[in-house]
Amino acid sequence: MKKWKVVATAVTFGKVNKEPLERLQQAGCDVITNPFGRPFTGDELVEYAHDADAIILGNDKISGDVIKKCENLKVIAKHGVGIDSIDVKAANSMGITVTNAPGTNSQEVADLALGFILMLARGLYQANRDTKEGKWIKPTGKSLYQKTMGIVGLGAIGVALAKRASGFDMNILGYDIKENSAALAVGVKYVPLDELLSKSDFISLHLPLTSGTENIIDADKFKIMKKDTILVDTARRKLIDYDALYKALTDGTLRGYATDVYDSEPPTHLALFDLPNVLLSPHIGGTTVESNKRMGDTAVDNVIAVLNGQTPPNLVVLR
Repeated sequence: MKKWKVVATAVTFGKVNKEPLERLQQAGCDVITNPFGRPFTGDELVEYAHDADAIILGNDKISGDVIKKCENLKVIAKHGVGIDSIDVKAANSMGITVTNAPGTNSQEVADLALGFILMLARGLYQANRDTKEGKWIKPTGKSLYQKTMGIVGLGAIGVALAKRASGFDMNILGYDIKENSAALAVGVKYVPLDELLSKSDFISLHLPLTSGTENIIDADKFKIMKKDTILVDTARRKLIDYDALYKALTDGTLRGYATDVYDSEPPTHLALFDLPNVLLSPHIGGTTVESNKRMGDTAVDNVIAVLNGQTPPNLVVLR
C-alpha cells in the first residue's frame, strides 16, 4: 500500500514532543513538519500539500481554493480547537474529512487568561521592568478577591477559568447562547451580555468566531463597561472592534488589555501595541509540553482513523 503523505503545518507539531510524529511514522506515513516557524501562506500550503493525503493544521488559514488544489487530500486535522480558519463546507463538498482536538489545551489557555489578569491587575509587567532597571516604584494594584469576573463564552476554557476565579472568592458572571451545567456547578451566574459588561471588574473572552460573534465587543459595549475594567482575549481577535478598543484603552474605560490572538501571525504592528497598558503574547495559550502532546496525539488519532477507513473520534460536523 502507498505510504500516506502527511503535512503538519502546526508550528510545534513534532518539535515540542516527538511521540505524535513517531506514531504517524510507525503507521507508515511520510511526514513533513513546518520548516518556517510560522503559519503557511496559501501558496505554501499548495506547494507542500498539493499531493498530501492529510494536513495537520495549525493556525494557518486554508481556503476552498487551496483545498481544491490538494487533489489527494482526505483529512484536515486541526491541531487545536477553532475551525474558523478552515473552509469546512468546501472540504466536505469534496469528500474531505475535517477534525479538531477539543479540550486538549483548555486548562492551559485558562492559565494564560488568569495570568494576564494578574499581571494587569497588579502592574507586574511594569514592576518587573522598573525593578530590573534599578527603579524602586511600587505600583498600586487592583485586588481580585471578591471582585466580579465576567466570562464571555462558557465552553471548556471558560469553565476552566471560572474554576480558577472561584479560588479568589470572586463573583462569576457568564454569558453564552446556552447554559453549561459544568459552569453552573462552579457557581457561574448566567446574565445577559450587557449586564455582564456593566458589572464586571475583569472580562475574559472565550467565544468562537462566527458571523454572530464578530465585533461582539464594539463601541457601544465599551460605553457600558465600568471604568478601570481589565479585558482579556485569548479566543479570537475579531471578537473586538479594535478602533473602539484603542479609545477605551486611552480614555480610562479599560485599566488594561491583554491578547494572545491576532489576524495574522506574526501580526501587523498596530498603534495599540505601543500602549503601556497592553500585554501581548505570541499565541502561546496552548503551548506547554503537556498540552502539545495532547493536541498532537488527538490530531494523530483523527488522521490514523481516516487512514484506516474509520470515523475519526473528533469529526467536525457543520450545523
